[in-house]
Amino acid sequence: MTLRKLPQSIISSVFAALALGAIFFAPATAMAQKEFTAEQIVESLIVISGTRPGLAQVRKTGLENGRMSRMTSEGRPEEVRYQRRFIAGDKFEKDKIRLDQKTAQTEFTLVKNGERIFGIINGSPFTPRAETTAEFLSQQTHSIEALLRYKENESKLSSAGKDKQQGIDLYVIDLTDKANNKTRYFISVKSLRVLWLEYEEALPAQTTPIKFMKRFYDYRYAQSTLVPYRTVVYVDGKQATETRVMTITYGVKTDDSVFQHPDAASGSE
Repeated sequence: MTLRKLPQSIISSVFAALALGAIFFAPATAMAQKEFTAEQIVESLIVISGTRPGLAQVRKTGLENGRMSRMTSEGRPEEVRYQRRFIAGDKFEKDKIRLDQKTAQTEFTLVKNGERIFGIINGSPFTPRAETTAEFLSQQTHSIEALLRYKENESKLSSAGKDKQQGIDLYVIDLTDKANNKTRYFISVKSLRVLWLEYEEALPAQTTPIKFMKRFYDYRYAQSTLVPYRTVVYVDGKQATETRVMTITYGVKTDDSVFQHPDAASGSE
């Protein structure tokens, strides 16, 4: 049987295993250090996730549909259907993201077009509240994607050593981006998958930072790249949201107009 006849996910796993073998199981004479560096760990995670060239090629554009459950500010549970579309830039600052959300009461959209962020309701633009903008940006700033694209974003990595929780051996990696946002990642030694991440952030008009935790479950391969299909977010130890990906497709044709400000669109007519 030739490699061409094998499923792409198996082929990816074979090459990933070979690459990891070269990093983690090299002869002792070639590896004087006893502990792996943060870069070695994260580069191996990138290989497992689809390789840097593979991720860059496959994830140029994307369309994600899913459901999210969350608590409102009044303490009531709320179900949200969402659709997320994106065009990846060379760096996070150049990414274009559109997040359409629908609840039982309303529908609205948040858009990041490069460094510009705005909202849309019933075709009319609005300026999102500061906390809404901060939450929207944190979905990208504090994410697995930020770790996978650390080189492109010129972020810095450092190792916080190893840990063991609930019988699971973990690598602990800190990432600091150019804006000095810090995220700590807990990576399984066995699978090299991010099991959860943590960060602290002071919301607008507040001085005391809040501790956030994002836990990732149900990893699956989507077009030969690894994706967690379930994410749970905790705020100061309490569950705030749970997101489930229903479908995700990369490489879809995405028109720039979906990220355009309504006023700019009407002015071009």
